[in-house]
Amino acid sequence: MESLFGVCSNSFLPSIQTHKNSVFLPSFNSPHLPRIKSQNWVSLKPHNFPPFAASKKRELKCISSDERLGTSVDEDDSLKTGVRIKNLAVFVSGGGSNFRAIHEAIVRGEVHGRFVVLVTNKHDCGGAEYARKNGIPVIIYPNTKGEPEGLSSNNLVAALSTYGIDFILLAGYLKLIPSELIRAYPKSILNIHPSLLPAFGGKGYYGQKVHKAVIASGARYSGPTIHFVDENYDTGRILAQRIVPVIANDTAEELAARVLRQEHKMYAEVAAAICDERVIWREDGVPLIQSKANPEHYS
Repeated sequence: MESLFGVCSNSFLPSIQTHKNSVFLPSFNSPHLPRIKSQNWVSLKPHNFPPFAASKKRELKCISSDERLGTSVDEDDSLKTGVRIKNLAVFVSGGGSNFRAIHEAIVRGEVHGRFVVLVTNKHDCGGAEYARKNGIPVIIYPNTKGEPEGLSSNNLVAALSTYGIDFILLAGYLKLIPSELIRAYPKSILNIHPSLLPAFGGKGYYGQKVHKAVIASGARYSGPTIHFVDENYDTGRILAQRIVPVIANDTAEELAARVLRQEHKMYAEVAAAICDERVIWREDGVPLIQSKANPEHYS
């Protein structure tokens, strides 16, 4: 895989602007950019998991963001636990209520991360306005007739590298993520979907369309899913889910409101887990969340 920092070039800098507000990115020679180290895996002791008691013990591996990206830890920016505060990028297309919920959790000190940039395909969406009001730079992607100031895929990857991004959170972003970005951030891009995947997912299933389909199917349960992002819609590895009952006479709006309340809680909890480096990958490729209170327990 091409190095994340190998794609950077000063040639794209003049084109990175937001609608009305320009974003001036730091120089690629900035002393604040992460320093590259060798990449290593941290092996954790295998554990038995009650849900998988019938199978053999599985090896678990955890990648810290510093090892994955080859970055050093800033001593002044570390937690007492030795885990560095993570730099987060968020992608939105609309009001960004999940983005706001996570940001509020960060302000309360519940998530050891910080949003350093927002990416949107709509310069005037609610999420972008909230970001600007909170001093978070906004980048437009992709470049379209309606958004001529938007970046190309390669320039987007280069732009995000200047912010030292650890994780990317999709929060109601309706465009397909470019393969260049997925390759640059392996196991580091998360999305939230308003149904229990793999049911009611894929291209065209978003917003109220999902909830209408759930009700029409006669399903008794729905709920949000957080999954890692691959090159297709809603097919990446599932990290977390939460069950929401479908009531007999539900409307799509009523179901959507109940699911959204759970989305806000769950996404903040998952953001806390990834920033604390508590996402563990089982040897068969299944991601699990390690309990903060009890490291022997996984969900």
